[in-house]
Amino acid sequence: MSRLFITPREVDFISDLTKELYKDVLGHKIYYYSISVTKSKINELYDEAIEKVFETPIEIEAMIEWNPEEVTTNLFGTEEKTRLTAFIHVRDVIDKGIQLSEGDFFSFGEKFFEITTFTVTSNVFGQIEHPVGYKLEGREARRGQFVSTVFGPTNEKYTDENAVQDTFVQQRGERMNREGETGDKRALQDKGVLEAPITGPKTVSPQGTTTKAGSSFYDEE
Repeated sequence: MSRLFITPREVDFISDLTKELYKDVLGHKIYYYSISVTKSKINELYDEAIEKVFETPIEIEAMIEWNPEEVTTNLFGTEEKTRLTAFIHVRDVIDKGIQLSEGDFFSFGEKFFEITTFTVTSNVFGQIEHPVGYKLEGREARRGQFVSTVFGPTNEKYTDENAVQDTFVQQRGERMNREGETGDKRALQDKGVLEAPITGPKTVSPQGTTTKAGSSFYDEE
């Protein structure tokens, strides 16, 4: 019965709604590091790469589920490890040509995570060809296992320029916004069912604010 009422337009509508949540409301992102099979040297005996080489990191909008740190004790003292779950929009990675895989890495804040499981959360009303989203479960990588530039935001205790994010720019299906190329695509706009938003992507930042709150979100204009 679902295919009688849930047509391709409804599937596009559901996809666009979730993209709006990810890209125009939440504003959370991870940086994805895929392992380069061609550049990493594989050990012929164990069929594994001791030293992995990664491709250029890709920025992906995500919904984050943060878990408390797990503290374990061993012969060398205590060790704190974090597990994190990232939910990824399916059509977003398809539009950007990103291939997700277990064993790859991603960063969120100052921590790096190895993907231990990669699953499909569900599908659209039983339509198997239309998955709703991807779920990445990451385990914090050991120090020294992963060396890379840390992309902000990270933590307010730091004084780096990007430690705290005070500006958020929506995408709203526009190919470009104030931060540059977005890679964003909204199905109903592309197919001419809906027109692009008249106001375009909005920006929330401390610049130009007339309130004492320090954010243009609270301006009445």
